Amino acid sequence: MMMKYLTVAFWAAIFGEIVGYIVSQMTSAIYDPIVVAVIAVVVGELAIIAIPAVSGSAIAEKSKAKN
Repeated sequence: MMMKYLTVAFWAAIFGEIVGYIVSQMTSAIYDPIVVAVIAVVVGELAIIAIPAVSGSAIAEKSKAKN
């Protein structure tokens, strides 16, 4: 179970760095890799927790509606 969160943190940091660099170059903003990595990991971890919770409640509501 813990490996799922570590894998998401790793890939979120990598994709966040790529997106952060591209956006900083397009907007002439200052690129700070530490801040970008932290934000990307937090968003990734929130997504991996929230998406199954929301999907699970939607599935439960569908099954209740059928009965």
